[in-house]
Amino acid sequence: MMDFCKMKDFCEMDDFQKKCKTYGIDLSEEQKKKFIDYYELLIEWNSFMNLTAITDFDEVILKHFVDSLAVCQAPVFIKKVKESKVSLIDIGTGAGFPGIPLKIIFQDSKITLLDSLNKRIKFLDAVIEKLNLKNIETIHGRAEDLAGKSDYREQYDFCVSRAVANLSTLSELCIPFIKKGGYFVSYKSEKIREELSAGRNAIDILGGKIEDVLEYQLPDSDMNRSLLLIRKEKNTPRKYPRKAGTPAKEPLL
Repeated sequence: MMDFCKMKDFCEMDDFQKKCKTYGIDLSEEQKKKFIDYYELLIEWNSFMNLTAITDFDEVILKHFVDSLAVCQAPVFIKKVKESKVSLIDIGTGAGFPGIPLKIIFQDSKITLLDSLNKRIKFLDAVIEKLNLKNIETIHGRAEDLAGKSDYREQYDFCVSRAVANLSTLSELCIPFIKKGGYFVSYKSEKIREELSAGRNAIDILGGKIEDVLEYQLPDSDMNRSLLLIRKEKNTPRKYPRKAGTPAKEPLL
Protein backbone atom coordinates (compact mmCIF):
# COMPACT_ATOMS: atom_id res chain seq x y z
CA MET A 1 0.00 0.00 0.00
CA MET A 2 1.23 3.51 -0.78
CA ASP A 3 2.07 5.84 2.08
CA PHE A 4 0.18 9.11 2.31
CA CYS A 5 3.49 11.01 2.45
CA LYS A 6 4.55 9.66 -0.94
CA MET A 7 2.38 12.09 -2.81
CA LYS A 8 5.00 12.55 -5.52
CA ASP A 9 4.02 9.08 -6.72
CA PHE A 10 0.54 10.44 -7.34
CA CYS A 11 1.36 14.06 -8.22
CA GLU A 12 0.13 16.74 -5.88
CA MET A 13 -3.49 16.87 -4.74
CA ASP A 14 -3.57 20.53 -5.73
CA ASP A 15 -5.06 19.68 -9.11
CA PHE A 16 -7.87 17.70 -7.49
CA GLN A 17 -8.51 20.57 -5.11
CA LYS A 18 -8.64 23.00 -8.04
CA LYS A 19 -11.13 20.85 -9.94
CA CYS A 20 -13.32 20.47 -6.85
CA LYS A 21 -13.38 24.23 -6.37
CA THR A 22 -15.08 24.58 -9.76
CA TYR A 23 -18.01 22.81 -8.04
CA GLY A 24 -17.76 24.98 -4.93
CA ILE A 25 -16.02 22.27 -2.88
CA ASP A 26 -13.02 23.07 -0.67
CA LEU A 27 -11.39 19.78 0.34
CA SER A 28 -10.09 19.40 3.89
CA GLU A 29 -6.88 17.49 4.57
CA GLU A 30 -8.95 14.68 6.07
CA GLN A 31 -11.08 14.45 2.92
CA LYS A 32 -7.97 14.38 0.73
CA LYS A 33 -6.63 11.50 2.81
CA LYS A 34 -9.91 9.60 2.44
CA PHE A 35 -9.82 9.96 -1.34
CA ILE A 36 -6.24 8.68 -1.44
CA ASP A 37 -7.15 5.70 0.75
CA TYR A 38 -10.14 5.05 -1.51
CA TYR A 39 -7.89 5.08 -4.58
CA GLU A 40 -5.41 2.69 -2.98
CA LEU A 41 -8.15 0.20 -2.09
CA LEU A 42 -9.62 0.52 -5.59
CA ILE A 43 -6.29 -0.40 -7.18
CA GLU A 44 -5.58 -3.19 -4.68
CA TRP A 45 -8.96 -4.88 -5.16
CA ASN A 46 -8.95 -4.23 -8.90
CA SER A 47 -5.93 -6.53 -9.18
CA PHE A 48 -8.14 -9.56 -8.49
CA MET A 49 -11.62 -8.42 -9.47
CA ASN A 50 -13.06 -6.18 -12.18
CA LEU A 51 -13.92 -2.82 -10.61
CA THR A 52 -12.65 -0.31 -13.16
CA ALA A 53 -10.68 -0.10 -16.39
CA ILE A 54 -9.39 3.29 -15.24
CA THR A 55 -6.40 2.92 -12.88
CA ASP A 56 -4.11 5.92 -13.46
CA PHE A 57 -4.38 8.25 -10.47
CA ASP A 58 -5.04 11.40 -12.48
CA GLU A 59 -7.69 9.64 -14.55
CA VAL A 60 -9.42 8.18 -11.49
CA ILE A 61 -9.52 11.67 -9.99
CA LEU A 62 -11.11 13.19 -13.08
CA LYS A 63 -13.30 10.40 -14.46
CA HIS A 64 -14.49 8.91 -11.16
CA PHE A 65 -14.00 11.31 -8.24
CA VAL A 66 -14.62 14.66 -9.94
CA ASP A 67 -17.32 13.21 -12.18
CA SER A 68 -19.13 11.82 -9.13
CA LEU A 69 -19.16 15.28 -7.54
CA ALA A 70 -20.59 16.98 -10.63
CA VAL A 71 -24.08 16.95 -9.06
CA CYS A 72 -22.80 19.80 -6.88
CA GLN A 73 -23.38 22.01 -9.92
CA ALA A 74 -27.13 21.58 -9.38
CA PRO A 75 -28.43 24.37 -7.13
CA VAL A 76 -31.29 22.22 -5.80
CA PHE A 77 -28.84 19.55 -4.63
CA ILE A 78 -26.55 21.98 -2.83
CA LYS A 79 -29.51 23.76 -1.27
CA LYS A 80 -30.94 20.54 0.15
CA VAL A 81 -27.65 19.11 1.50
CA LYS A 82 -26.88 22.42 3.23
CA GLU A 83 -30.34 22.73 4.76
CA SER A 84 -30.71 19.24 6.20
CA LYS A 85 -29.32 15.72 6.45
CA VAL A 86 -30.44 14.31 3.13
CA SER A 87 -31.02 10.65 2.33
CA LEU A 88 -29.57 9.34 -0.91
CA ILE A 89 -29.52 5.98 -2.67
CA ASP A 90 -26.99 5.08 -5.38
CA ILE A 91 -28.41 2.50 -7.80
CA GLY A 92 -25.91 0.21 -9.52
CA THR A 93 -23.10 1.80 -7.56
CA GLY A 94 -20.38 -0.56 -8.83
CA ALA A 95 -17.11 0.56 -7.22
CA GLY A 96 -18.97 3.21 -5.23
CA PHE A 97 -19.44 6.00 -7.75
CA PRO A 98 -20.95 8.48 -7.11
CA GLY A 99 -22.09 7.43 -3.63
CA ILE A 100 -18.79 7.23 -1.75
CA PRO A 101 -17.28 10.49 -3.09
CA LEU A 102 -20.54 12.23 -2.14
CA LYS A 103 -20.36 10.69 1.34
CA ILE A 104 -16.77 11.87 1.81
CA ILE A 105 -17.84 15.44 1.03
CA PHE A 106 -21.27 15.46 2.68
CA GLN A 107 -20.59 13.53 5.86
CA ASP A 108 -23.99 14.20 7.45
CA SER A 109 -25.89 12.59 4.58
CA LYS A 110 -27.51 9.17 4.91
CA ILE A 111 -26.44 7.01 1.97
CA THR A 112 -27.42 3.60 0.63
CA LEU A 113 -25.25 1.82 -1.96
CA LEU A 114 -27.07 -0.83 -4.00
CA ASP A 115 -25.39 -3.31 -6.33
CA SER A 116 -26.36 -6.69 -7.77
CA LEU A 117 -22.87 -8.25 -7.41
CA ASN A 118 -21.90 -9.38 -3.93
CA LYS A 119 -18.15 -9.16 -4.58
CA ARG A 120 -18.52 -5.45 -5.25
CA ILE A 121 -20.46 -5.08 -2.01
CA LYS A 122 -17.55 -6.69 -0.14
CA PHE A 123 -15.21 -4.13 -1.69
CA LEU A 124 -17.51 -1.28 -0.68
CA ASP A 125 -17.69 -2.61 2.88
CA ALA A 126 -13.88 -2.59 2.98
CA VAL A 127 -13.82 1.02 1.77
CA ILE A 128 -16.41 2.11 4.33
CA GLU A 129 -14.40 0.48 7.13
CA LYS A 130 -11.06 1.90 5.97
CA LEU A 131 -12.43 5.43 5.54
CA ASN A 132 -14.42 5.19 8.79
CA LEU A 133 -17.60 6.36 7.08
CA LYS A 134 -20.74 6.51 9.19
CA ASN A 135 -24.45 6.39 8.36
CA ILE A 136 -23.88 4.55 5.10
CA GLU A 137 -25.13 1.07 4.19
CA THR A 138 -24.50 -1.39 1.38
CA ILE A 139 -27.14 -3.71 -0.03
CA HIS A 140 -26.63 -6.68 -2.30
CA GLY A 141 -29.67 -6.92 -4.52
CA ARG A 142 -31.60 -5.63 -7.49
CA ALA A 143 -33.48 -2.36 -7.66
CA GLU A 144 -36.59 -4.13 -8.95
CA ASP A 145 -36.78 -6.16 -5.73
CA LEU A 146 -35.69 -3.54 -3.19
CA ALA A 147 -38.09 -0.88 -4.48
CA GLY A 148 -41.02 -3.04 -3.41
CA LYS A 149 -39.99 -2.95 0.24
CA SER A 150 -41.60 -0.29 2.41
CA ASP A 151 -38.33 0.56 4.17
CA TYR A 152 -36.89 1.76 0.86
CA ARG A 153 -39.77 2.67 -1.44
CA GLU A 154 -40.26 6.44 -1.67
CA GLN A 155 -37.94 7.01 1.30
CA TYR A 156 -35.11 9.04 -0.28
CA ASP A 157 -34.51 12.70 -1.04
CA PHE A 158 -32.21 11.76 -3.91
CA CYS A 159 -31.58 8.75 -6.09
CA VAL A 160 -28.40 8.91 -8.18
CA SER A 161 -27.02 6.60 -10.83
CA ARG A 162 -24.08 6.46 -13.21
CA ALA A 163 -25.28 3.11 -14.54
CA VAL A 164 -25.15 2.54 -18.29
CA ALA A 165 -28.75 2.06 -19.40
CA ASN A 166 -31.36 3.94 -21.38
CA LEU A 167 -33.30 6.63 -19.56
CA SER A 168 -36.62 4.75 -19.57
CA THR A 169 -35.03 1.74 -17.88
CA LEU A 170 -33.12 3.82 -15.34
CA SER A 171 -36.23 5.83 -14.51
CA GLU A 172 -38.21 2.68 -13.73
CA LEU A 173 -35.41 1.42 -11.48
CA CYS A 174 -34.77 4.71 -9.70
CA ILE A 175 -37.89 6.88 -9.43
CA PRO A 176 -39.77 4.44 -7.12
CA PHE A 177 -37.16 5.07 -4.39
CA ILE A 178 -37.71 8.83 -4.28
CA LYS A 179 -40.17 10.54 -1.95
CA LYS A 180 -42.44 13.22 -3.39
CA GLY A 181 -40.45 16.40 -3.79
CA GLY A 182 -37.22 14.44 -4.13
CA TYR A 183 -35.01 14.03 -7.20
CA PHE A 184 -33.62 11.34 -9.47
CA VAL A 185 -30.24 12.48 -10.83
CA SER A 186 -29.01 10.57 -13.87
CA TYR A 187 -25.35 10.95 -14.81
CA LYS A 188 -24.83 10.66 -18.56
CA SER A 189 -21.57 10.68 -20.48
CA GLU A 190 -22.97 12.31 -23.60
CA LYS A 191 -25.53 14.88 -24.53
CA ILE A 192 -28.94 13.36 -23.90
CA ARG A 193 -31.52 15.43 -25.74
CA GLU A 194 -32.55 12.52 -28.00
CA GLU A 195 -32.73 10.10 -25.07
CA LEU A 196 -34.90 12.60 -23.24
CA SER A 197 -37.50 12.51 -25.99
CA ALA A 198 -37.70 8.73 -25.81
CA GLY A 199 -37.90 8.62 -22.01
CA ARG A 200 -40.25 11.50 -21.29
CA ASN A 201 -43.44 9.39 -21.22
CA ALA A 202 -41.89 6.76 -18.94
CA ILE A 203 -40.83 9.48 -16.51
CA ASP A 204 -44.38 10.83 -16.42
CA ILE A 205 -45.90 7.35 -15.87
CA LEU A 206 -43.55 6.81 -12.92
CA GLY A 207 -44.50 10.09 -11.25
CA GLY A 208 -41.56 12.22 -12.32
CA LYS A 209 -41.12 15.49 -14.14
CA ILE A 210 -37.98 16.65 -15.94
CA GLU A 211 -36.83 19.77 -14.14
CA ASP A 212 -33.40 20.49 -15.56
CA VAL A 213 -30.65 19.24 -17.87
CA LEU A 214 -27.10 20.35 -17.14
CA GLU A 215 -24.64 19.91 -19.99
CA TYR A 216 -21.00 20.58 -19.20
CA GLN A 217 -17.40 19.45 -19.59
CA LEU A 218 -15.33 17.92 -16.83
CA PRO A 219 -12.90 20.56 -15.52
CA ASP A 220 -9.77 21.08 -17.64
CA SER A 221 -10.88 18.50 -20.21
CA ASP A 222 -12.88 18.16 -23.42
CA MET A 223 -15.07 15.35 -22.01
CA ASN A 224 -18.77 16.11 -22.35
CA ARG A 225 -21.14 15.14 -19.57
CA SER A 226 -24.80 15.66 -18.75
CA LEU A 227 -26.84 15.62 -15.57
CA LEU A 228 -30.57 15.05 -15.78
CA LEU A 229 -32.64 16.16 -12.78
CA ILE A 230 -36.08 14.61 -12.46
CA ARG A 231 -38.36 15.81 -9.66
CA LYS A 232 -40.84 13.36 -8.09
CA GLU A 233 -44.28 14.94 -8.45
CA LYS A 234 -46.56 12.06 -7.49
CA ASN A 235 -46.36 8.56 -6.07
CA THR A 236 -45.15 5.83 -8.41
CA PRO A 237 -47.87 3.28 -9.25
CA ARG A 238 -47.36 0.11 -7.20
CA LYS A 239 -46.87 -2.08 -10.29
CA TYR A 240 -43.53 -0.37 -10.95
CA PRO A 241 -40.81 -1.38 -11.12
CA ARG A 242 -41.78 -4.58 -12.90
CA LYS A 243 -40.09 -7.91 -12.11
CA ALA A 244 -36.32 -8.20 -12.34
CA GLY A 245 -34.99 -7.87 -15.87
CA THR A 246 -38.18 -6.55 -17.45
CA PRO A 247 -37.32 -2.82 -17.34
CA ALA A 248 -34.17 -3.51 -19.36
CA LYS A 249 -35.77 -5.95 -21.81
CA GLU A 250 -39.00 -4.01 -22.30
CA PRO A 251 -38.45 -0.30 -21.49
CA LEU A 252 -41.55 1.79 -20.95
CA LEU A 253 -42.49 3.79 -24.03
